[in-house]
Amino acid sequence: MDDKINTSPVELAPERSTRHPFGPVHSAVMSTSIGRRFFGTKSIDRLHSQVQQAEYKRTLTGLDLTLLGIGAIIGAGIFVLTGTAAKDHAGPALIISFLIAGTLCALASMCYAELASMIPASGSAYSFTYAAMGEFLAWIVGWDLMLEYLVGAATVAVGWSSYLVKFIDDVTDSDTSVDARLVNAPFVWLESGSDYKGEKVDSAHFARNAVKCGDEWCYPWINLPAIAIVIAVTALLVVGIKESSRVNNFFVVVKIVITLMFIFAGIKFINPQNYSPFIPAQEGPKKYGVPGIFAGAVTVFFAYIGFDAVSTTAQEAKNPKRDLPIGIIGSLSICTILYIAVSAVMAGLRPYNLIDSKAPVSTNIFEAAKAQGVNLRWFTIIISFGALAGLTSVILTMLLGQPRIFHAMAEDGLLPKTFSRLHPRFKTPYVTTITTGVICAVFAGLLPVDILGNLTSVGTLLAFFFVSLSTIVLKITDPDRPRGFSVPGGKIGGFVIPALSAASVIALLTQTTPASIARVFIWMAIGAVIYAVYGYRHSALRNSYANDQKFSTETL
Repeated sequence: MDDKINTSPVELAPERSTRHPFGPVHSAVMSTSIGRRFFGTKSIDRLHSQVQQAEYKRTLTGLDLTLLGIGAIIGAGIFVLTGTAAKDHAGPALIISFLIAGTLCALASMCYAELASMIPASGSAYSFTYAAMGEFLAWIVGWDLMLEYLVGAATVAVGWSSYLVKFIDDVTDSDTSVDARLVNAPFVWLESGSDYKGEKVDSAHFARNAVKCGDEWCYPWINLPAIAIVIAVTALLVVGIKESSRVNNFFVVVKIVITLMFIFAGIKFINPQNYSPFIPAQEGPKKYGVPGIFAGAVTVFFAYIGFDAVSTTAQEAKNPKRDLPIGIIGSLSICTILYIAVSAVMAGLRPYNLIDSKAPVSTNIFEAAKAQGVNLRWFTIIISFGALAGLTSVILTMLLGQPRIFHAMAEDGLLPKTFSRLHPRFKTPYVTTITTGVICAVFAGLLPVDILGNLTSVGTLLAFFFVSLSTIVLKITDPDRPRGFSVPGGKIGGFVIPALSAASVIALLTQTTPASIARVFIWMAIGAVIYAVYGYRHSALRNSYANDQKFSTETL
């Protein structure tokens, strides 16, 4: 198929193709009006044409994209959730949990790299799915991506708030320097059997959050620092991508240095006895043992989220076909090595049941050193500062990605055209950036990190699943189109690796809690209703069917 980019105005009349993996079934579906409108695809040539006409500034290099990916990846997962994964699920076998999650992300990253080099559009998984499987599933993926980017940014903002409190307490050498009512979520989700104000909970439910204020229980009002950092990052993103990239690059360098400092300083305080038993005896459905390792993999999977955000900057990359694969795979490879090293050190610092779960990196090295008669308060201050820098860059990258997906959806008519506006001076999608920031700030200020983190992990897994399927479908429907990067392994590997990626996603989804799955499906149901009420009626592709009887058969 001809890969030349059409620079003429975008025509939305669908194109005809002769290949499809489910031939007769597909033909039967596409012979109906509903089938054409729900499952009609946007051709890749049309996506290229839209990209060509976009007004984004192309300023990002392969190095910028790699640092952008590292900025997105190293954050809440390692600075916040590693403690929870080790203490509540995997124990010292946290190392294996990281390997499992990293392997899945490596498989998915190759799918993202191939599709991003083939379809350099800012819609990321949304655009990939639109080209492979049609409008309705593309909408579902676009709506799902809000869980990864928008809710993910809120998750990290809550972690940022915790480290800010830790940083202030360390600097002032006090545990009461910040009012707990202003730095915690007002609501909490209680699982059956969990502790609430010193008592066991009989059944799972939402409740007012209760935290200790001295010797008394108090009830938080709002997580103010989480809201503040979201607002600050949103303002920066409105100004421009290059300015945001410079800030991100600085923060990335800081947190890589801090991570290496933790690894090399922590080695000195490792107690080999803390690695035994390496796989603790199982104590519950997802606590320790082999099930705990997989549950830990689901938790630390959040630590790898972010490499796919590189693909949302496709329209701002100087050479997207070359630089996007470099940014995606390069950032994931660097972070995987760092993660395994950090988890190995952390598991050796303290017994797994004593690992701090709120600020695991700074607190655990401090306690391990203290047990050996060494005061590392100054070092924990540096670690906390590095964590703040690291988490800031993650929030920046997440809030960078979501508006560009909204922008792509608005261009397709699935969201109001207002969302496709670019700032006349900065050439950034300022309407969607501000909208994303406001919604994210509300989530960050009101909800606890466990609910936000689980929603983000499940939402991201679903996005990975559809990207893996899209890779397979496009290898069948459009095998001859040039790709800047192809999944390795030739024709066989090109199908096996995406299939393994999809299967791995399903395996990890079985390890998530029923409550998390239920919340995500409720979220998807809300999205389906919005599509039926607005997106379906205003779809540019659907309207093209109404004006032109030609329709596409290159869809699932």
